[in-house]
Amino acid sequence: MQARKKYGLLGLCACCWLVLFYWGGGVQLRLLRLLTRQPGEVVRPWPNWTDRAFLPRYAHLDEIQMDPGTGELPHQRRHAWSAVYKDSRCRMETCFDFSRCRRRGREGFRVYMYPSEKSDRVSESYRKILASIAESRYYTSDPREACLFVLGIDTLDRDQLSGQFVPNMDERIRGFPLWNDGRNHLIFNLYSGTWPNYTEDLGFNIGQAILAKASLNTEHFRPGFDVSIPLFSKDHPQKGGDRGWLVRNTIPPRRKYLLMFKGKRYLTGIGSDTRNALHHIHNGKDIVSLTTCRHGKDWEKHKDARCDHDNLEYERFDYQELLHNSTFCLVPRGRRLGSFRFLESLQVPSTVRAVGNERVLALRQRTQMLWEAYFSSVDKIVLTTLEIIKDRVFSHISRNKYMWNSLPGGLLVLPEYSTHLTHFPFYYLGLGVSPGQEFTAVIHAVSPLVSQSQPIMKLLQVVSKSKYCSQIIILWNSEKPPPSRSKWPPMPVPLTVTDGRRKTTSRFLPHVAIETEAVLSLDEDTVLLTNEVNFAFLVWRSFPERIVGYPPRSHFWDPLKGAWGYTSKWTNDYSIVLTGAAFYHRYYHYLFSHYLPQSLRTLVDRTSNCEDILMNFLVSAVTHLPPIKVAQRKQYKELPSPQSTKSVPWANPEHFNQRQECVNTFANWFGYMPLVHSQFRLDPVLFKDQVSVLRKKYKDLERA
Repeated sequence: MQARKKYGLLGLCACCWLVLFYWGGGVQLRLLRLLTRQPGEVVRPWPNWTDRAFLPRYAHLDEIQMDPGTGELPHQRRHAWSAVYKDSRCRMETCFDFSRCRRRGREGFRVYMYPSEKSDRVSESYRKILASIAESRYYTSDPREACLFVLGIDTLDRDQLSGQFVPNMDERIRGFPLWNDGRNHLIFNLYSGTWPNYTEDLGFNIGQAILAKASLNTEHFRPGFDVSIPLFSKDHPQKGGDRGWLVRNTIPPRRKYLLMFKGKRYLTGIGSDTRNALHHIHNGKDIVSLTTCRHGKDWEKHKDARCDHDNLEYERFDYQELLHNSTFCLVPRGRRLGSFRFLESLQVPSTVRAVGNERVLALRQRTQMLWEAYFSSVDKIVLTTLEIIKDRVFSHISRNKYMWNSLPGGLLVLPEYSTHLTHFPFYYLGLGVSPGQEFTAVIHAVSPLVSQSQPIMKLLQVVSKSKYCSQIIILWNSEKPPPSRSKWPPMPVPLTVTDGRRKTTSRFLPHVAIETEAVLSLDEDTVLLTNEVNFAFLVWRSFPERIVGYPPRSHFWDPLKGAWGYTSKWTNDYSIVLTGAAFYHRYYHYLFSHYLPQSLRTLVDRTSNCEDILMNFLVSAVTHLPPIKVAQRKQYKELPSPQSTKSVPWANPEHFNQRQECVNTFANWFGYMPLVHSQFRLDPVLFKDQVSVLRKKYKDLERA
């Protein structure tokens, strides 16, 4: 009996040991492998759904991954790709020459365009791309300065059946001395491959060039190297583009139709199965899925039993009406678009019905933000591509995800200024950050100092008395040299006189002496009280992303002239606050000097006019909001007195005409009118109320 128990115990121990070996020992071995794993070795999770042992016996792995439209297997697609794109493993570290870009720091990011030959056929879309690069701040006509190169040959449409197809590309690009196997080159492409398979064959070897392509397949996309761009039509605007359709606080967020799609249905070939399946979700009420077979030359030869009914239903609905009145829009793949897999169409209705109203509104706001920031014009698509590459080249000074995915978008956030979110005024509210409690006054001086009674002397005293004033900078733009420090009055804050080089735009240079977030921009003849300054500054601290100031102006559309007009009439409606007396964030100095094109700044300096209008254009383009006017004693007159006509530049009729022209020139560059009208004015509490002045904090603002 004892022996039997003894052997039974030994047997139990042996079983336990085996279990521990297979399970615990296996874990230990896996831990040991993990600890001794070589750098770069990939740890494979177990079990993997692609393991053949875990797949159903009735389906082979290649059959599951086969493209239903072409019958192509993955390894066949990869082989076709590698035959054309021999540098499919390219990354910035292996296929890009950084030294070409870092010769002049971040200023070294320059883009050179090959000149187009007269015999070349260039599509309208590619002309827009080239124009966007030529007008950008990165363009250079000297290839020796270039960091990036763009071909003058149209590479957008690589369908051999297209009239825009350019033959003999390999032979032509090999003849370019700068080609260097495509290194540091950027190639734009919208269409690739041809009927019936529509593979991603561009018809020439791109070598080590970066590919900015629409409808890139994830199998062929080189992460951190290529750039995925949207497919756009030849009618896509060069600049500006239409605003999104979302009105602020649109309630309710759901619209007449829950889900819609209207487009072609392919009867054969690649992309046919995806759109053929969409008829299952159509109910004609809140889910509208419309397809037509009526396209192409031979559609009647291939039409199926559903074609006639589908074509009739297709004509019942207007596309624009559906698009404007749908909560969700379905985007199934066509011949080229999308991946080789599309989610089961029968699951779509239940998925979109489960999305709550708050989520719908948030998604709609996000799509509008992305549209307006990056996709509404060819300019934005091209500049976004360049900025993405620039961030890769200068990765140590680049935008983070928050900057790219938050208003106003990455194109208006210059990392050369800063990479810290708290240094940009439009992020304050979202981050719960308040601006600093001091400002720097920048006074633009153009008149020589000949008397202690000049307006600038009184202005210095008024501004320096503000408890929020940190320092005063006089930007000297007079033809005569600035007076010595002893000529200026003593003040409780530091005073700096700097040379403005007689350029009007110098008032908006990012002067290193400006250490505060807030800038008070002043003309030398501005008449203010200290309380007016204090109140305006407190208002600005609540709206740090906007211009806050006193004298307003406005723009309007003149239908007779077919142009924008400018008015200085005192009305309740305004869209501009003159920077002769206004607060704004110092980042706008940097944006004015580095984002706007040299042509606009040259116009301002040549005419000594319109710099204030241009700054308003810029800030409203960033914020999509109007400036803010604050209460002020009415010191700006419509017409000057006869005695001052000769000395005041705005008294000259030509000065006003120039401002009219500036408004139209600026609107043309932006591609739309960014200025926003407002009737909003902020006054101190009890301002002009019939109560005792003892109860009013800013009582002297009401004096004549």
